Amino acid sequence: MNLILMGLPGAGKGTQAEKIVEKYSIPHISTGDMFRSAIKEGTPLGKEAKSYMDQGDLVPDEVTIGIVKERLSKPDCEKGFLLDGFPRTVAQAEALEKLLSELNTKLDYVLHVQVPEEKLVDRLTGRRICPECGATFHVEFNPPKQDGKCDVDGATLMQREDDQPETVKNRLNVNMEQTKPLLDYYGDKGYLVDVNGDKHIDDVFEQIDEKIGGLAK
Repeated sequence: MNLILMGLPGAGKGTQAEKIVEKYSIPHISTGDMFRSAIKEGTPLGKEAKSYMDQGDLVPDEVTIGIVKERLSKPDCEKGFLLDGFPRTVAQAEALEKLLSELNTKLDYVLHVQVPEEKLVDRLTGRRICPECGATFHVEFNPPKQDGKCDVDGATLMQREDDQPETVKNRLNVNMEQTKPLLDYYGDKGYLVDVNGDKHIDDVFEQIDEKIGGLAK
């Protein structure tokens, strides 16, 4: 099964990716992992990507697509893959279609985990960090034993600057604007599967499992 996982920050993509990988034994391939692997292996494309990254520049699409092709050609992708963080644009999506055709395979589904914006704001602004040991808590989902104090060392917990409500809302709006053309593209292609992420983790996975279970051979 060849899958793409999409969702805004805080939607719980990472948790669902773990569940998909565990049940179906396909690799979870994130953009960052692909680049790090190519750079570590010292492939020509990895070296080229590193030269752009070292200068603080965006890696061009043709280099990114080349790295994606190298990764999807590896033996662990024979049963399929779960792409996360790629593609980010319609141009990249079109290039991926062409690439998969060259590899004699095709995309099955684009899983879009949806959570109402106000819920995402709550999830993202509720995070609290210990400035001393780095332990992470959440006021609703993982509260400390003593309000505002770290369980590990008793230090006063803090909220990171990028977890402030206005910053979070702006980040979500930017993400929505960037992903809408891609969602429209995959919707028109018939690949898009909307998943209600505003449920218990297991209930969210049940929706995904019902859709992709038939692909397992």
